[in-house]
Amino acid sequence: MFRFHLIKKDGKARRGRLYTPHGVIETPVFMPVGTQGTVKAMIHKLLEEIGTQIILGNTYHLYLRPGTDIIKKAGGLHGFIGWNKPILTDSGGYQVFSLAKGRFGNRKAKVRITEEGVEFQDHLQGDRHFFTPERVIEIQEIFGSDIIMPLDECVEYPTTKEYAKEALGRTIRWLERSIRAKKREDQALFGIVQGAFWEDLRREAVKRTIEFDKFLFGYSIGGLSVGEPKEIMYEMTEVVCELLPEEKPRYLMGVGKPEDILNAVERGVDMFDCVVPTRNARTGTLYTSQGVIDIRHSKWKEDFTPLDPECDCYTCRNFSKAYLRHLFVSEEISSYVLNTIHNLRFYLKMMEEIRKAIEEDRFLELKKSYIEKVSRKL
Repeated sequence: MFRFHLIKKDGKARRGRLYTPHGVIETPVFMPVGTQGTVKAMIHKLLEEIGTQIILGNTYHLYLRPGTDIIKKAGGLHGFIGWNKPILTDSGGYQVFSLAKGRFGNRKAKVRITEEGVEFQDHLQGDRHFFTPERVIEIQEIFGSDIIMPLDECVEYPTTKEYAKEALGRTIRWLERSIRAKKREDQALFGIVQGAFWEDLRREAVKRTIEFDKFLFGYSIGGLSVGEPKEIMYEMTEVVCELLPEEKPRYLMGVGKPEDILNAVERGVDMFDCVVPTRNARTGTLYTSQGVIDIRHSKWKEDFTPLDPECDCYTCRNFSKAYLRHLFVSEEISSYVLNTIHNLRFYLKMMEEIRKAIEEDRFLELKKSYIEKVSRKL
């Protein structure tokens, strides 16, 4: 039912194919983030038209709204949202910690971590909830998502090595409990490698996580892109990838700037998700083959050329920079839609070209080309 086929390598960069009950995924893959069962400013038809293979849903948010009872009555997440391709859901653990600094007081007042699980105050009404590893698996089994994540503890940057080691151990123990709680065979569980920003802790985390290899379909690298310098992110990614089983997919959680994806692919990562392309689209920052455009700028007021002449998306085939700027400064909803179509297509086209470049042993050449594009401000 689940299978990962490693087709080709170019250095450490990997070209693969991931088989799931809801379809085949070509890797490396970027997964648009559909936090609440929808990718912001998009509908599923548009996602399919630009080549989306899989979307990501968020357990924390879907648990709060609409709630597990509604999703269960709908026959699961696929049926509720009307998406027939693969879905990955995260555990909600990151949101528990990241949203702890919200409007209902400070973090210490809102989140209490114990060996049993995490007690937290939600960011909507301030109600208190308790997530255990078992409960998180139960929620995701109700969702019926293809790929699921265990509850883990993502530490902040900076943090102490002592606390990072404590969180690492707790994450491993929660993984063991998650494996015991899992009942459905039509869902693939990934292990999450923590260890924060120390090489020895990352190595320890990999060693202890792969002890459960026979129960795991793949591996996630967590706890990065949380404010640490990029050099540390790349170093920790490389350390982990060197130690993970080659025959299983690797997923770098929450990392998604184009340059970060390219550097991670070079180190052996297969799967990515991030809100960067959709969030930037809604603030007017657009990626193109010539460079990065701030569509708000007055310089585009009378520019009647396409946003990106090399892009095949609906936005670029039909509209000029002048019109897209007009929509944005006029605060038209269609601005969010058209910008998001383009940014996501840029990402998905980049992934298509990465896969082809790996097949043809020219990934580093492609990487250099894309780094130059995304570092150029127009």
